[in-house]
Amino acid sequence: MASFAPVPLPACEPNYRTDAVAGEIHGWISSPPMRALVSAYGGSLPQAGVDELLAWLDAFSDEHWNFRKSGKVERDQVTAPEFRPDTAELVRSAATALHLVDADRPPHPAYRHLLVLGGLGRACLQRTEYAARLVTERAVAVPELAALGSFRPLNASETALPQLAAGGYEVDAMDAGVRIGFGFGRPVRREASRGEVTHSSWEVRTYRADGLPEVHVLAAPSSEPRERRANTPDTYEFWAQRVSLRATDRILVVTSPIYVPFQHSDAIRMLALRHGCGIDTIGFDPATATVPLAPGATNPDRYLQEIRSGILSMRRLVNALRETVSA
Repeated sequence: MASFAPVPLPACEPNYRTDAVAGEIHGWISSPPMRALVSAYGGSLPQAGVDELLAWLDAFSDEHWNFRKSGKVERDQVTAPEFRPDTAELVRSAATALHLVDADRPPHPAYRHLLVLGGLGRACLQRTEYAARLVTERAVAVPELAALGSFRPLNASETALPQLAAGGYEVDAMDAGVRIGFGFGRPVRREASRGEVTHSSWEVRTYRADGLPEVHVLAAPSSEPRERRANTPDTYEFWAQRVSLRATDRILVVTSPIYVPFQHSDAIRMLALRHGCGIDTIGFDPATATVPLAPGATNPDRYLQEIRSGILSMRRLVNALRETVSA
């Protein structure tokens, strides 16, 4: 079985400096596990700079690892291909080295903000539960927590979960997870856009209780409402517009392990480049979750798909960095 040393993701300390990020991204995309994956699919990673290499990997991964492009389905609706045992082992080993597999504890004992990212209903419950446990077990000290979601309608597989049987939207799944995790009742404040729900709609629910951080559950509007619903960068931006971020702030982002590379890179682009704050991104621990992972959640195709997501996110980050430097 192939074994690889861990490959660090781009670092993001408070008073963020962009000097090293292109080199750190190049290190991730040109690493031995990435080269082994490319080779397993008949390619040879070129010797190139970060821009050219990201463009090459974008095209290569779209051809070989993009299992969602047929029908543009959600992640849980992909029909997984068959993998040979040796290929499946290689994918798992490479994904582990690239930081898509293992859960992490917070690297620091205190943060200014804790962000819990939305997703499919099951993940909303898992991530909010983990974040609540970090706070209530005093693994991390934080004065403010925000659960970031959208008005994506829940599907039948999501509402089959007892906690989400009432239906609604992704933001409602985040809200359910927050209320369960912290034992909250009704929100103390609720702000929302008016009219019927569209891609431009937004909402913020606020919870307070003695001994706990102030908790906000947000549904973000889309930055391209004519084209699509809100995505992860939109939720980062909507939240950032409602707080006063400082370059000295340290932010902890909680997501699922498999999404750490791409959502960490998006956080650097949307938050650190604009506000200078530091960011750590960690995945929840599936072993401690009361809501189990969905069937197939750790199949090889899922890891390959999210390695591609990491490549795309890092390419967006490099492009944003170039625009920042030239501005």
